[in-house]
Amino acid sequence: MRAVVQRVSRAEVRVANQVTGAIGAGAVVLLGVETGDSTADAQYLAAKIAGLRIWEDESGKMNRGLAQIQGAALVISQFTLLGDVRRGLRPAFDRAAPAEVAQPLYELFLTQLRAAGIQVECGVFRAHMEVALVNDGPVTILLDSRKEI
Repeated sequence: MRAVVQRVSRAEVRVANQVTGAIGAGAVVLLGVETGDSTADAQYLAAKIAGLRIWEDESGKMNRGLAQIQGAALVISQFTLLGDVRRGLRPAFDRAAPAEVAQPLYELFLTQLRAAGIQVECGVFRAHMEVALVNDGPVTILLDSRKEI
């Protein structure tokens, strides 16, 4: 499972011109589910992101997490994070889990973030989405549940 986490001052996602999720300060999480991912991967990444300290404290150091800033997470499913372009120019998505496997793990990830006390907004799984965000910093972190990146 792979996630791109962006610290934002605000963000929203639209499907068919309708806002399906919007947040103020917090994190946009783009989440890709890989073939072979398990519930343990979803639980690990949710806990990691819930505790990720990428917001400044009073000393200006990245020392606060979502809960400390009373922030929210906007989570977007994005299988293209697993695109492989090492050979050629067209991405291969062989590593992306099929939708019937990916969707339950995506939903478990959402549940785990909420259980950690994080307000969660989201897009629509498998829908064409328009995501607008203001990256704060900018701060962008790449996380992978199973291996070093």
